[in-house]
Amino acid sequence: MSPTAILILIASYFGVLILISYFTGKEDSNAAFFKANKSAPWYLVAFGMIGASLSGVTFISVPGLIGGEQFAYMQGVLGFFVGYLVIVLVLLPIYYRMNVTSIYQYLEQRFGKVSYKTGAFFFLLSRVTGASFRLFLVALAMQYIVFEQIGVPFWITVVISILLIWIYTYRGGIKTIIWTDTLQTLTMITAVLLAIFLINDKLDWTYLEFLNSDDFASKGKIFFFDDVNSTTYFWKYFIGGIFITIAMTGLDQDMMQKNLTCKNEYDAKKNMVTMSILLVIVNFAFLSLGALLFIYAEQFGLEIPTVDGRVRTDLLFPEIAMNQNLGKPLAVIFIIGLIAAAYSSADSALTSLTTSFSVDFLGIEKRELIKQKPLRKKVHIGVSIVLVIVVIIFNFLDGSVVSNLFKFATFTYGPLLGLFTFGIITKRKIKDQFAWIIALLSILISFGITSIPTEMLGGYMFHWEILPINGFITFVGLWLISTKEKLSTD
Repeated sequence: MSPTAILILIASYFGVLILISYFTGKEDSNAAFFKANKSAPWYLVAFGMIGASLSGVTFISVPGLIGGEQFAYMQGVLGFFVGYLVIVLVLLPIYYRMNVTSIYQYLEQRFGKVSYKTGAFFFLLSRVTGASFRLFLVALAMQYIVFEQIGVPFWITVVISILLIWIYTYRGGIKTIIWTDTLQTLTMITAVLLAIFLINDKLDWTYLEFLNSDDFASKGKIFFFDDVNSTTYFWKYFIGGIFITIAMTGLDQDMMQKNLTCKNEYDAKKNMVTMSILLVIVNFAFLSLGALLFIYAEQFGLEIPTVDGRVRTDLLFPEIAMNQNLGKPLAVIFIIGLIAAAYSSADSALTSLTTSFSVDFLGIEKRELIKQKPLRKKVHIGVSIVLVIVVIIFNFLDGSVVSNLFKFATFTYGPLLGLFTFGIITKRKIKDQFAWIIALLSILISFGITSIPTEMLGGYMFHWEILPINGFITFVGLWLISTKEKLSTD
């Protein structure tokens, strides 16, 4: 495809998003921006959250996992499912009972202001880093595909991307996101299914013939119980997946803000259960696509793309979609799917960061009504600028440093896991002024543990299980600064 055709495609897609925002953003109020007036249809929320859960990183990278670990990722996906059930049974009832705008308001009522600000701060740090990283990867791909060819600098690509997101979220906020996420999820899933169909057709298979082939059997192993030291070991992936979901969905304002737009707790629960089932199916489709990509590469003698001498399996999908003459429909749907995957997480991140900073740090709900909307709009602009700056900084860092920063973003959920768990399963009070110290120490200790050479651990390699370890360290620290005095029942 020519750069002009790609630009027209991108402009058309964002035109649709802006049109959606026009109709959903007519009510320019904080109630609509933060909670969608608690009137969002649960089935739309469930479907749209799939796109937000997957993101651009998943769209590009998950198919590439097949080259190193076959279908081992499904072990984590099964853990995700259990994690969603914990959210449904434990966390959603708490949030709806307390009628919170920001989920970290729970920490203020349970422990005090320092714990509240600590939880909100680590969310902001996590989401700014994570959202910026996702935007960086996709902006980099878009720069490679089109903008570099027409002489547009990377920083302008980033500014344009975030400006477009700001345009279609600045009025409607989460009310708009519910609808745009639905479109983006539909686009992303269509892209994957069409890619599966076209590549199967090129290989002269039906999907069922593909699943029953020897080629698939050599790449389709799901369960790994043989090597406890391996990162693909079942219990690491499965247990880690449970806690990843609890922390990065149930304790994440970005994800839970969507649930809080449902009319009531029952609808929110239906949303989460439906989404968890669909997410298992969609992830299997992504991995099926990955297997097809590698089979296609083997049969047609295609080399895995390399960058700076390093093999990059996550670039196999864009390479085949854009350069292997499988037809314009695949190239078109890949580009739209890539944009949809990226911005389905980025737009909700911008909205949730605006919500958290406005509510948790500026106390917007306690201010005069006449001042609330102008303040929220200023915060929305400020958060957009912060995202631009962080994404551009990532471009100047070495790839391994960027990878470590993304991992650090996952460490910051550990203190949230520990704080919420301690608050829910114990009745003890803590010395609130020390909460931030415990949270910081937990991250440092967890990071130190993962930095121990594998030879000193008998070859053991940490994976997602570091998150519950991080949360446990926070829990123990909170216990040490707690007292037996019971909370009042007021």
